[in-house]
Parts: sequence; structure tokens; C-alpha cells
Amino acid sequence: MLKEYTLKNYLLFIIPSIIGILLFITPISVADGTTIPIAFLAGLVEDGLAPYLSLIMMLIIVITAILTLLGFATKGKAYANTPFFQGLFTTSLFWTITRVVAAVFAIMVYFELGHEMFYSGDTGGTLLHGLLHTLFTVFLFAGLFLPLLTNFGLLEFFGALMTKVMRPLFRLPGRSSIDALASWVGDGTIGVLLTSKQYEEGFYTKREATVIGTTFSIVSITFSLVVLAEVGLQHMFVPYYLTIVFAGFVAAIIMPRIPPLSRKKDDYINESNEPIDESIPQGYNSVTFGLKNALERSKTETNVFKFFKEGFQNILDMWMGVAPVVMAFGLIALIIAEYTPFFSWIGAPFIPLLELMQVPYAKEASETILIGFADMFLPAIIGSGIESEMTRFIIAALSVTQLIYLSEVGGLLLGSKIPVTFLDLVFIFLLRTIITLPIITLIAHFLF
Repeated sequence: MLKEYTLKNYLLFIIPSIIGILLFITPISVADGTTIPIAFLAGLVEDGLAPYLSLIMMLIIVITAILTLLGFATKGKAYANTPFFQGLFTTSLFWTITRVVAAVFAIMVYFELGHEMFYSGDTGGTLLHGLLHTLFTVFLFAGLFLPLLTNFGLLEFFGALMTKVMRPLFRLPGRSSIDALASWVGDGTIGVLLTSKQYEEGFYTKREATVIGTTFSIVSITFSLVVLAEVGLQHMFVPYYLTIVFAGFVAAIIMPRIPPLSRKKDDYINESNEPIDESIPQGYNSVTFGLKNALERSKTETNVFKFFKEGFQNILDMWMGVAPVVMAFGLIALIIAEYTPFFSWIGAPFIPLLELMQVPYAKEASETILIGFADMFLPAIIGSGIESEMTRFIIAALSVTQLIYLSEVGGLLLGSKIPVTFLDLVFIFLLRTIITLPIITLIAHFLF
């Protein structure tokens, strides 16, 4: 059945795929806990380049704004001979303004210009001197080596294996299981990057890409531990993480079946694309058919130059496409969170609900409920002083299962090609909160 394939075909599928699994999905133990090799390598580079990364990211954001203005002014003609740059720097008026605003913010933060609220350690400093350092290095390695996961048949193989699980549960293709696993073991940013690339290449519909990006791009195990440590409950990591997994699983089943995700069109980025047939032909089972698809895909990858070219394009796409969005939306959200009572006001309606669910310190807890939309770490920081362990447990678990926060995953989604709007993110965040809060609270009552 698979005799027409040579040893070279098999090796071209197996070796790059194993390397990809080792780099992106295999957990390793380090001094700070558990991570994946890609994140470990990124951490080493981040430590080595730490004194220069703020300047580098500021320059990247400013250069992006200048090149985008040129593309907007010439309606893309300036990049007519380079389709990749034309796609990267020819944007709508809204995104052109966003990149210009991001450049202004980056300059203000780097040189500490204007009011302190722009560059303090709780706002702009958090982004330019912290998060963007991490994104620079993660995108460097993830972008370069991402083709190992996408181009040599691994997704095709798992697509056939996992369709019977992913379709009925989450209404998603089997290949999305790799996106979910890369996010869960590694980092949500890697999941967004992988999902965006698969969508651009025509493997996911608009609905599928949006569901995966907003449902499975969960934070890593390591970062979950950091959140738990902030609220002083490290000794409860196992029940805490099992709570997150269960609540997230329930949300992942419900969210694709209700608006706004259910209303996304099942169209591909290229309207001429035919729907991908996931049925298994007669004479094959899921393993042999997955292997056949994988070998067919790997046969097309014989050019080393093409591999590295695609990798470097991935890096530029994420650096210049995503960093300005994180800078612009993330800073505005953090300023609102830190310098206004806005999130306390909109959290007030949750006080009766928390009291009904018998959550101690309901008023204090309500102030943390929605502030996670700005940054996932803020609820843990604000809630760390609450005396009740049960309340701190609920805050820490909820902040992770809410998943959409503008300073990282939300900003990445808006900056990617995934067809998600700001209002979509607001509604998804609120729905995830409403779905997961009762589940987490119920489990917390059993634990405490």
C-alpha cells in the first residue's frame, strides 16, 4: 500500500518531524521548572542580549511604521516586486495608524518621554523591557524552525489520527491537535504563530483558525506556576493545573458552538480553496492514510534554501506584524488598568454572582475578574493580598482560563492574519469568564 515510497521519503518525513517534536513539544526540566527547548534557547539569547533588546525592539517597531507609511502612501507600489513585503507593509488605514501609534509609544517608553504612565514599570516598561524581549527571542527560534512542524508531514500524519477526536469534540480538523499541544507544553505565542501560518497556507478555514487561536493558545505550564506562586499557593500546583485543564476543556467544547465563534465563516483565506477532505479512503486506516499524506507532503520539501527563506520570513512577519500591535493595544490597556478604576467598575456586576457562589472577599475578588483582559498577570498581582486562600486560588485559575489578554495573546491574534476583531476578543473573554468561573469556584469549594 505504501511500497511506492522510498527510504529517502520516509527519512524526509521522520527526521525533521522528530526534530520539530523535540524542539516544540518535548518538555525538559530547567532550573525554573519545565519548559521546551525552543523556549529554553530563547531564554539563553534573551539573557545574552538583554542590554540591547529594548533598543532593538524600539527600532523594529519604528522601522515597521515607516515602511508601512510608505506602503500606504504608494498603495503597495513601493513593494510591487517583493510580494512578501507588499503583504507585510501594505495595510489598511486602521493598521497603519496602529503601527504609527506603536512607534510613538515605543520611542516614549525607551527615552522615558511624556507622562510617567507611558513608561513606568507597570505599563510601557512591562512591554518594551519585558514582554517584547521574550517575543523577540521566541519568534526568532519559533519562526525559524516552525517549518519542521508544518512542512514535512507531521500535521498531515496527526490530522488523520486525531480527526475522530477533534471533530466531534471541538469541530476542528485533526491537525489542530499539534497547535494545542505546542501551546500547552510550550507557550501560547507559539500556538498563535503556528495557527496563523496554517491559516495563511489554506489548511484552516476562518472559523477553524479563530477557534484554535482563541481556544487552544493557552499559557504554558511554567507560566501557570508563576501565576500560582504570585498568590502564594505553589504547594497546590497539581489540583490547580487539573482545575485549569478541566475548565479549559469545558470551555473548548462550548465556545466553538456559540457566537461569535460559531458565526465565523467556514471559508478559506483563498476563496478558491476546496474544503479539505478528511475522510479515510477504502483500503486505508487512520495510521496508514496519515502516513501516506505525510510522505506526500515531505516529498515536496527538498530545497534547503526554501526552508530557511520561509523561516526568516516567519520571523520578520511576527516581529514586524505583531510587536507593534502588542505595543499599541497592550500599553493602552495597561494604562487603563493601572491609572483608572475602569476595570473595578466593570467588575462590580460580578459581586452578587461571587456572593451567590459563596466566594470570600467577593468585592476584592470582583476587581480582578476582568482586569486580566489587559494582562494575565494583573489579577494575581492585585489578588495576592486577599486573605482567603480559596479566593486567591479562584483568581489564579480564572486568569489562566480566560486566555485572551491584550498584552500578549490578544495582541498577537490582532496582529496575525487570523480573522478576529477587537470586539470578538472582548466577547470571547467575557464568555470564557462566565463559563469557567462557576466550574473553578465549584472545584475550589471541594478543595478548601
